[in-house]
Amino acid sequence: MADSTEAAIQAGKQDGNPGGQPEGEQPRSVRVVLLALMIAMLLAMLDNMIVGTAMPTIVGELGGLEHLSWVVTGYTLATAASTPIWGKLGDMYGRKGAFMTSIVLFLIGSALSGMAQDMGQLIGFRAIQGLGAGGLMVGVMAIIGDLIPPRERGKYQGMMAGVMAFAMILGPLVGGTITDHWGWRWSFYINLPLGVVALLAVSAVLHLPKKRKQGTIDYLGAGLLTLGISSIVLVTTWGGTEYAWGSARIMELIGIGVASLVGFVFWQTKAAAPIMPLHIFRSRNFTLMSVIGFITGFVMFGAVLFLPLYQQSVQGASATNSGLLLLPMLGAMLAVSMVAGRVTTNSGRYKVFPLVGSVLMIVGLFLLAQMDTGTTRVTSGLYMAVLGAGMGCLMQITMLVAQNSVEMKDMGVASSSTTLFRTLGSSFGVAIMGALFNHRVQDVMAERAGALGSKITEQSAQLDAASLAKLPAPAREAYQFAVSSGTHSAFLLGSVVAVVALVAAVFVKEVPLKGAGAPAAEAGEGAGRDSAATATVAETV
Repeated sequence: MADSTEAAIQAGKQDGNPGGQPEGEQPRSVRVVLLALMIAMLLAMLDNMIVGTAMPTIVGELGGLEHLSWVVTGYTLATAASTPIWGKLGDMYGRKGAFMTSIVLFLIGSALSGMAQDMGQLIGFRAIQGLGAGGLMVGVMAIIGDLIPPRERGKYQGMMAGVMAFAMILGPLVGGTITDHWGWRWSFYINLPLGVVALLAVSAVLHLPKKRKQGTIDYLGAGLLTLGISSIVLVTTWGGTEYAWGSARIMELIGIGVASLVGFVFWQTKAAAPIMPLHIFRSRNFTLMSVIGFITGFVMFGAVLFLPLYQQSVQGASATNSGLLLLPMLGAMLAVSMVAGRVTTNSGRYKVFPLVGSVLMIVGLFLLAQMDTGTTRVTSGLYMAVLGAGMGCLMQITMLVAQNSVEMKDMGVASSSTTLFRTLGSSFGVAIMGALFNHRVQDVMAERAGALGSKITEQSAQLDAASLAKLPAPAREAYQFAVSSGTHSAFLLGSVVAVVALVAAVFVKEVPLKGAGAPAAEAGEGAGRDSAATATVAETV
């Protein structure tokens, strides 16, 4: 490295400015890495939405309709179970190696899924893909935590929120286009060129210090956590659909899940190198952000599931453009997230955003619960925008505050734990809100359409556009009323659950975020991390 660069870095260290860059400006190499990280995040978020659109075609060619749910469940299980393990691997052996390994594993799973010859193979290959996906999101968040000081990190919230909005809006459209013109196998192959670009950029530009901590991976802890998470996800996936909530299989899974997680918590107090060190939960802010992240996942994925269903069934929107139906919510989420990031960067303050975000989330869900068969698209769009604004205040702030609440050595497990809680929240949200929705739709159909209504919804409370068009007019009107009643119940439940996030936000302690030029006197729960962060960014430059 040139002498002038060394001098600049040393000067930057003395001033509290990692890398010696002007305040608010990142080295070009860091910007290239951030672009590669956004591509990796896009891979993780876009995949399920593209594949979901292609599933009818996949089933038509491979058969195995009875195993259809496992194509998604296998991927979700592998992602959730591997998330905390990837975080720990990054902390122990270095982020770059762990992140690149997860990309390679994801690409191998994608290639194999595209070559699957039957449904069994596809499920297995999707599980491999999910194992890699578990490391993508964690790797992105942890590497950003290493490269960017907390005070500056807020500026990149808009980028991350933009990737999420892009994936949710364009995923179904891209999936439908690829399936119609290239075939369903390309819904998996499309990941390969994007993944290779991200892999090459990270390999060439990202230079983080190598790590090698003493000790080995906590295999017993990893096994117990994997078993516990898998049981929980299966309960939320199968409960009320594959099996009745009170069935022996669901009770067995609940028992296994609870026993495994209790055993995991006990073992983490004894393990030499715990997979999820419990001391990170001693930080009040970290624990509160985990709770808020869980609630945000609960609400967001429930909304993403039921809003398109309502607009297609009740408002007569086209299923082809289902991603665009969420534009008011996602656009508001993106805009508010960018504003929140800029304000956080400029002021170093953030407590206002969990508070305002929780209030807007409660109000937005309550407004959505008021929709009925006469609600216009403009009105529902405004309600969605309120919800989106609330989530925009919360989505990235939760990760930023969680990372700011732990030491640098725990950055990986902090990122993976926060991601895991959000993932589990989405599983619970889809399952509980879905069960309530289905129950309400079936009850209303039985009341309004009698035996015909019960027969229509006995297999599923969700009808596609073709099935809905074939119904007699009275039955179709009854179904539309039933769907509006179901969404009312689901969103009302969501608004009640969101109150928990507001309560958690009230108790958040505002610890000033460290950043470029921050006074040395600033201290808090994230203290002790700055020297490590400075060295890390200096190495990257």
